[in-house]
Amino acid sequence: MERLQKVLAEAGVASRRKCEELITAGRVQVNDEVVTTLGVKVNPALDKIKVDGKSIRRQTKVYVLFNKPKGVITSAQDPEGRKTVTEFFKDIKERIYPIGRLDYDTEGLLLLTNDGEFAHLLTHPKHHVPRTYLATVRGVPHGTQLEKLSQGIKLEDGMTAPAEVEYQDIDQDNNEAVIKITIYEGRNRQVRRMFDAIHHPVNKLKRVQFGPIQLTGVPRGRYRFLTQDEIEELKASALAAGSREAKKPRESHKIQKGE
Repeated sequence: MERLQKVLAEAGVASRRKCEELITAGRVQVNDEVVTTLGVKVNPALDKIKVDGKSIRRQTKVYVLFNKPKGVITSAQDPEGRKTVTEFFKDIKERIYPIGRLDYDTEGLLLLTNDGEFAHLLTHPKHHVPRTYLATVRGVPHGTQLEKLSQGIKLEDGMTAPAEVEYQDIDQDNNEAVIKITIYEGRNRQVRRMFDAIHHPVNKLKRVQFGPIQLTGVPRGRYRFLTQDEIEELKASALAAGSREAKKPRESHKIQKGE
């Protein structure tokens, strides 16, 4: 048995919150009876569920790896009319949504799904699934500055967890360096703020890995479906990270979802 609003959301009717509004507005029927109370549990395999008189069907679970271009919003819609990631999946009939986010100016690996439990597993702060980026930064950071990032650096919302940092390339002519950095948190614009903190702002940022999954063979603006093995690897990575985190002392700062 599952909560009605969850079943509606997983069927692609709308977001969980919007589905709750549909229920309280009297637009949902279960076995031909109108339901207006939140929290009612149903069996989606047996109960007949309708929204505005139309029967819903349970969606097939979809898991997608997308190479997000720069200048695209990680959202279903944008009030400013900017291009959103959902515009790239018009040939997928299921309603999928991003797992976490990449900001407007960041490109690279973005996972999308319609599996709420899977998304929650990968984005929950206690799991700390690693995310790897290539950051092209202004100037060439000294090794001692990168050491600060690897040990954890203080931001306005607290100390960051230790990161893995290494040089990838140095362009003396353009006074730039490419730094590979792996973080284990998901604070808002975290990578950019970390490099701002050592006075080497990011000119370009690309996510190249999420957990064990790498961004390879997928052109910018294109996507592919994850294999079953990759889905299981991601789940295992999140659960393993959560197990390690449970053994550590609790940290005082608050973790936020995002890049």
